[in-house]
Formats: sequence, structure tokens, C-alpha cells
Amino acid sequence: MRQVVITRYGKPDVLQLREAADPTPGDGEIRIAVRASGVNFADVMARLGLYPDAPKPPMVVGYEVAGLVDAIGAGVTDYRVGDRVLAMTRFGGYADRVVVPALFAFPIPDGIDDAAAAAIPVNYLTAFLALYRIANLLEGETVLVHGAGGGVGIAATQLARLRGATVIGTASSAKHEAIRQLGVQHAIDYRDRNLIANVRHITGKRGVDVILDPIGGKSFSDSYRLLAPLGRLIVYGVSSLASGERRNWFHALVTMLRMPRFAPLSLMNRNRGVFGLNLGHLWREHAQLADAMHAILREVAAGRLQPIVARTFPLENAADAHRFMQSRSNIGKVVLTT
Repeated sequence: MRQVVITRYGKPDVLQLREAADPTPGDGEIRIAVRASGVNFADVMARLGLYPDAPKPPMVVGYEVAGLVDAIGAGVTDYRVGDRVLAMTRFGGYADRVVVPALFAFPIPDGIDDAAAAAIPVNYLTAFLALYRIANLLEGETVLVHGAGGGVGIAATQLARLRGATVIGTASSAKHEAIRQLGVQHAIDYRDRNLIANVRHITGKRGVDVILDPIGGKSFSDSYRLLAPLGRLIVYGVSSLASGERRNWFHALVTMLRMPRFAPLSLMNRNRGVFGLNLGHLWREHAQLADAMHAILREVAAGRLQPIVARTFPLENAADAHRFMQSRSNIGKVVLTT
């Protein structure tokens, strides 16, 4: 099989295409002939050496794939060779063959192509768990989505609108028209020094009911300040750690030092909640992930959720995919194709 290996920490050029033996599915596993693999910012962080959960180099990253079942292990009865599936991979997704537990694979809805299918698991599970499970988003509430032009941001916007919520989205001004067409009602430039004042104006000074923040550093503090009474802040990433194509320890340290500390008494007195979400640490919670994925795929099949693919890159051009993602140019998901 072909796979893209992070040979060492560094710039995108450390991503190298290599040949390896085809994996063999064991009991309860299936092998997938991969047609598309999702690219996530966690992959960039792993390449930079800023993602502690990732294996050490040389390593193959990638959390999600879509393709055809081409081999089945003992005990698997739900799938047959030739079935179209999407799957969560827990690393190893940058390859044209992967083996996964059958429990982490799901049939691709009719009418969804491979690239769009690979855009579903990480983005929509993260947004679904944040909004529907953790925040218990209610009709009429207001949601602030940071990074509204990214994969999770678009998924969150779609899910929030399904619940009848008002969506405020931050993105560069060049993306505002696009995110408005995707459901954001109030678009704000994330670099605007008046961001806090603008959000307060939009909400009539009340604040925001639910905030999704993958940025980290000072952004967590600003988001907390914007919470309304009974507001919920969900933090699910620290993308601001990645300041360039190489690891910058000084920048990373400054970013970490700017992280707020949330005091229990302050949370009680202000009637606010702060929650953390790391999808990679929910791997053992199969039942919860499967329930969420089935709910998501029902909405996709019905046309109420529509995965947006910003751009696809051939597997061998994974380095270009990382450069594109770090440029923050994407509106939607970045996907590798085989």
C-alpha cells in the first residue's frame, strides 16, 4: 500500500509518500480501500510536534477515511466486500489501505461522494457533541462559532441552524459572503479589535449562550467574557499554537501562558460553564460516538446537513494540503484522494 509518513517534525516537506505492506484485518476488523482521507488541523499539529497524542515520527496521521471494504476479518457480519463506508481511524488515515474495527465504520449515504464522506466524521462529530450533547443547544439561543469557514465551523453552523439558533461566525473578511451563504447570520472578522464590542452589540449586551472556540490563548479569555448567564463555552483545540510551518517554542509558551484559569467560585457566581472536548480521547466511548454518527448520517441522507469540501489533493501531495490548510484559505474540508 501507499501511505504518507511524517518522517520528522518540521515543515510540510517532511510528509513523504512511501510503500508499505498491506495490512490484514483481524477479528472484528475490516480493511478499506481508501478513496478519500480527511485532513484536520490536528494533523498539522502532529507534524509540528505540538500534538502530544500523536505517535513519534516516523508516523502516519489521519483520523477519517472513505472508500470500499476490500477485506473482512473473522466475526464481521455487517459488511461485505465492495460496501462503501466511511470510518474513524485514530491515526493511519493518510494511506490507500487502512484496517479499522468494524464498529467504527458506517455506510455512506446514497448521493454522497467519497470526498464529502471523508469530510463527515471528525467535523460533524465534534460539532454535534459540542452543541447537542455538551451544550444542549436550545431553539432561539445564540451561538458564536470561531473559525466559521473551517470544517468544524461549517458543521457547527449547519447543526445550530437545525436547532433554530442564531449563529455569529468569525472568519477573515474574505470569507464573510461564503459563510453567510452557509448559514451564518452575523459575520465578524476575527482580527477585528472590536470583536467583543461587536458581539455584545449583536446580542443586545446580553452575551452569547454557546461559544465554540478552537483557537486557544487569549481567545479563550475573550470567549469566556462574552458568555451570557447560563452560557456554555466549549474549547476543542489550540490552533494558535501553530504560528508557522515550523515549531516555535517561544510562541507556543506565550500562547499557553495566555490561557485563562477558570475558578470554580467564579463559574458559580457568573452562572457559566466551560467544557473541553477532544474527540481523540473518546475512542473507547464507541456507543456514544456511534449514536452521534448515526444521527448525523440520518441528517446527511435527508439533505439537511451538507458536507462542504474546500479542495482535494492527491495523496502524494499531502504537503500541499497542509500548506493550504495553514494558509487559512479553506472554506470547508481539505481532503486527500487516492
